[in-house]
Amino acid sequence: MLDEVERWLADRSWSAADRPLDQLLERKRAAGTTVSVVLPALDEEATVGEIVRVIRRDLIEGLPVPLVDELVVVDSGSTDRTAEVAAKAGARVVHRDEILPRLPAVRGKGEVLWRSLLATTGEIVCFVDADLRDFSSAFVSGIVGPLLTDPQVQFVKAMYDRPLGDAPGQGGRVTELVARPLLNLHWPQLAGFVQPLGGEYAVRRSLLERLPFPVGYGVELGLLVDALHTVGLDAMAQVDVGVRLHKHQSGQALGRMAAAIYRTAQLRLSRGHLVRPELIQFERGPDGFVPRSHSVDTEERPPMLEIGEYAVRRVA
Repeated sequence: MLDEVERWLADRSWSAADRPLDQLLERKRAAGTTVSVVLPALDEEATVGEIVRVIRRDLIEGLPVPLVDELVVVDSGSTDRTAEVAAKAGARVVHRDEILPRLPAVRGKGEVLWRSLLATTGEIVCFVDADLRDFSSAFVSGIVGPLLTDPQVQFVKAMYDRPLGDAPGQGGRVTELVARPLLNLHWPQLAGFVQPLGGEYAVRRSLLERLPFPVGYGVELGLLVDALHTVGLDAMAQVDVGVRLHKHQSGQALGRMAAAIYRTAQLRLSRGHLVRPELIQFERGPDGFVPRSHSVDTEERPPMLEIGEYAVRRVA
């Protein structure tokens, strides 16, 4: 481990309990900082409502100063009752296609996160996946905390245990098999992040609006690497928020995710011409194994500061 990373782990890794809620509210009131929470959601009717209710109960309602000023669910084309459930629970629901309609949307989580910058106004933007079970509001307060209490911190990732069924620590298969080796080999300054691909992180808008967003599953790795190059390791941190429970994807879906993450890393290692790749996976059919071809996400959205509608809003 690099000496820099060892020092960073000691100085920039905290627990959610290190910053009690009353301390955060005091700092927020004094600074007048605004906080937006964004839940990207696709067919998450089973979990999104409870997440919204917990955030409203613990971080908005009944507090002298709400910790969260804006709670937005961005629906990326759900076919179930995600939007209805989220709105009933108290979130503002925006459909992905309603944001920046002049630019046709593409499928992908990164696309939703990128567009959410135009649908929110908070100086701190906190992303939370919408498929979490047994959700704790510490997932929000924990990662927002360093941004409210330390002006030097600009990017905070959540860290947590990720069980796979009854097996502790066995979740995060793409993290261990793909992302962690890539980061250790090519960006060793980021080797200290426990959950580099986690979907829960809080970032100052002033940084997010300067970063490109991979449109697909590579968004978390892309933002992490680009934030390192933009603001440096000392401006980044991580906070332990406990245990993350969520639905697990199939092995083939994880393969497609891994390919997108590798591609995101490849683009950052070499900005030259790269052929659009495909990933071949196999499924057993009645006559044997059948190859299935999947394109790998390569498109990226530019920094939001380069979008005219966003620039006009900032001036206004």
